[in-house]
Amino acid sequence: MPAVFARERNENMVLQYYQDTDMLYIKLADSVSRDSEEISPGVVLDYDENNRVVGVEIEDASKSIDLSRLELKSLPLVNLILSERVPA
Repeated sequence: MPAVFARERNENMVLQYYQDTDMLYIKLADSVSRDSEEISPGVVLDYDENNRVVGVEIEDASKSIDLSRLELKSLPLVNLILSERVPA
C-alpha cells in the first residue's frame, strides 16, 4: 500500500541534522509518530495514528548525502527560514 503523507497547509516542513548520531530528519507534520518502518537500509518512515507519513529519518546521512549544500527547485515558497548551525 502506498504511503500517505500527512501535510496540512499551516504546517512547516523542517530538515534537522543531528551531528552526534549523523542522522537527518525531515519533519513533514506536527504529529506524534506512533509507528515506524524501515523502507530501505538506513531510511525510516514515521507514521501517525492515521497511518500518514509524518517524518523521514536518514541514518548515516553524511555517508550518502552532501550535507554542506541544499538545493531547492521549483518550490512555491512563501517563507524560507534558515537557522545557524549550533556548535557541538
